[in-house]
Amino acid sequence: MLKAMTSQLRHWQGKFGKEYTDRNALTLEDMDKRYQGHYGVMRTELNETFLGDFERSIRILEVGSNIGNQLLLLQKMGFENLYGIEINNYAVQRSKANTCDINIIQGSAFDIPFKDGFFDLVFTSGTLIHIVPSDIQKVLMEIHRCTNEYIWGFEYYADTYTEVKYRGHDELLWKTDFGRLYLDSFDGLKLVKEKRVKYLEDDNVDTMFLMRKRGTE
Repeated sequence: MLKAMTSQLRHWQGKFGKEYTDRNALTLEDMDKRYQGHYGVMRTELNETFLGDFERSIRILEVGSNIGNQLLLLQKMGFENLYGIEINNYAVQRSKANTCDINIIQGSAFDIPFKDGFFDLVFTSGTLIHIVPSDIQKVLMEIHRCTNEYIWGFEYYADTYTEVKYRGHDELLWKTDFGRLYLDSFDGLKLVKEKRVKYLEDDNVDTMFLMRKRGTE
């Protein structure tokens, strides 16, 4: 039983989340093509830029892993110890058919079911944008709690919190400077790397950032 339940989680746990999963059930090649079409750069290239020098044995968790494609891209890079949590059980079941040797379970970003510092790196990709601003600190604290060293993210960017209507719905999507939120929330974090990625077809921007806990250098 998931301990925390919000209206956003109810959407993602139910039919709305299932429909999202079906829309985005891409092959890795198609996902890279989508990134190339949106940004002019493939996700594979971004991953290599940020994680290319990391030891392949580190333990990695994705929060909001859906069917596991982001984890599969890391596996393709040679990373060996990969985990994911996902709120939608349908997506979790699809991930079991979609992946091999990746541990993806049903779970909530509000209550990550792993002990403190269990992972070397915890990341999100388009997950924080779906957390209502009044709840975002709870999620950041959970991510910070269960990583021993690194936090990595790829999220929509804006200078200030901005709500965006999502598929006709209110209160399901926001953009802000999530990297800055982390830095403002935890004194022991420093920014290792950040890249703002502009869309080719409009002026929207996404941001990829890598944080490291001080004292782990």
